[in-house]
Amino acid sequence: MTSFQFAAPWVLSLALIIPVLLVAYHFLSRQRTRPATMNHAAAGMVRDLPRSWRITWRPVTMALRVLAIMLMVIGMARPQIVQGKETITGEGVDIALALDISGSMASLDFEPQNRLEAAKDVISEFISERPYDKIGMVIFSSEAFSQSPLTLDHKMVDRSLEQVQLASDLGIEDGTAIGLGIANAANMLTNSDAESKVVILLTDGVNNAGQVDPITAAEAAKALGIKIYTIGAGRPGEVPVPVPSMFGGTTVTYQESVLDEATLQQVSDITGGKYYRAEDTGGLRAIYDEINQLEKSQVEVQVFNQYHELLVWLLIPALALLLVELALRNTLFRTVP
Repeated sequence: MTSFQFAAPWVLSLALIIPVLLVAYHFLSRQRTRPATMNHAAAGMVRDLPRSWRITWRPVTMALRVLAIMLMVIGMARPQIVQGKETITGEGVDIALALDISGSMASLDFEPQNRLEAAKDVISEFISERPYDKIGMVIFSSEAFSQSPLTLDHKMVDRSLEQVQLASDLGIEDGTAIGLGIANAANMLTNSDAESKVVILLTDGVNNAGQVDPITAAEAAKALGIKIYTIGAGRPGEVPVPVPSMFGGTTVTYQESVLDEATLQQVSDITGGKYYRAEDTGGLRAIYDEINQLEKSQVEVQVFNQYHELLVWLLIPALALLLVELALRNTLFRTVP
């Protein structure tokens, strides 16, 4: 991990003296070229003669001085290249995320988004808070699929999460196979050697598909030492749901929100986890925040930084420019009083 910084960035404010020097130089130059008050011959005869190259190039000396001062100011701000190295000891938590993509996840009670998009946003935030944990993801409707393997590459998990869509949009048969979702997520953790293995399952419905019962899947997960947190998403009562319109596009109708909280509670109790109910995006975010606090990674991170000072690489050129400027001012561009 390499970065660049200034150890004393406030010194850069001294660069404000450079415009002052330029104004002073311009004023002094005009003073030197002020017409003499003594009588002289008519100058019109030499007006069209070409200017001396010494007069034309004399501002170069001031440019060299300004550049030298600028380099010195930057140098005094102590630019540094910082090379950091992290040493990680201990271990994180292996987490399998199971996400319902059935048609009911299109319900619009998690304003301003539907349930699925709100869940994706909150899960993405959760992933960013677990930098030292292996995370994988399972999606399920009438069947369950591994969307992302267990990995420390969280950018890949995020990309996989972005690609998650409703079952209807993916051309998958609708349904809610909670048992298959649990079984698939638990299977992802089977070969994990982490001391803490967790499944976080989010659904908004009732198990109505698949050949695996949620309770049976929970018992199998318990035997593998896997803890399951279950989250029921959705407001009770009727909720707005977009449905295809006979005239094309979609129209919004109100449908009863059905959630099997008893089964989700039993699944979490069997495995030593916890059941939560989320009725809006804020509540869902609070739930993932709580799980984030409950499942702390036993990781110790030590950071070692090595600083490479760049001051000398600026002061040497600055001194060289000042010497060149001094030499030119006292030879080629010397001003005779």
